[in-house]
Amino acid sequence: MPPTTSALVTGGTSGLGLAVAERLMASGVVPVLLGRSTERGEVALKSLGGTAVFTRGDVTSEAEVTAALDTAQRHGTLRAVVNCAGEPHAARVLGRSGPHSLEDFAQVVTNNLIGTFNVVRLAAARMAGNEPARGERGVLVNTASLAAYEGQAGQAAYAASKGGIVSMTLPLARELAGSLIRVVTVAPGFFTTPAAAALPAPARTELDRDLVHPRRWGDPAEFAALVAHVLDNPMINGGTLRVDGAVRMSSGLRHRST
Repeated sequence: MPPTTSALVTGGTSGLGLAVAERLMASGVVPVLLGRSTERGEVALKSLGGTAVFTRGDVTSEAEVTAALDTAQRHGTLRAVVNCAGEPHAARVLGRSGPHSLEDFAQVVTNNLIGTFNVVRLAAARMAGNEPARGERGVLVNTASLAAYEGQAGQAAYAASKGGIVSMTLPLARELAGSLIRVVTVAPGFFTTPAAAALPAPARTELDRDLVHPRRWGDPAEFAALVAHVLDNPMINGGTLRVDGAVRMSSGLRHRST
């Protein structure tokens, strides 16, 4: 990508998003990090240094995403958006405290699926006005999860939200092809992120049983390397790429979440 390029990275202040921002900046792209915490944003900027920019906002807010896109366009031509913002969740449909909260289900779907679509629709409108470079105007990369395919017991809300991201990838790519915009989804397996660090020990032990090769959790830099390849390879479009070391999650019935 040319040095005057900017990229919006949602959830860019930690974990997978921060690794993506670091990789983009190393290639000469100005990463604009969108996150809800000003404190985490300041810490992220300190760790990245260089040209990175932070803007506070929520992916479900049209006004705040619009402001973030404005910021990105002030720092270069917006050629890439990488959606890493998301909310983990685990709760049984029939838990010890009663039926699954409908409010919680709606919140997870809103944050993970609707928030992703909100960024996609607003970013695509900006990218459509770009002058083509190497035959395209921009690339939208979304983050799903293995739960979209093999959700465990207790992941109904999370799996639904990530499955929606997978399902909308192809129709988005088909529609935006006319604007020379690609849409790709990445479905990561187990990666060492702050969310993973918060898992209780029994859950972590259970997930470790599903590891195949390599028998370790992924480094966020490995996720970022795949995203960088997606951005650079114009033949990757309209699909979901798993980056998981051949993991196929088990049912999760041994570990009870409420």
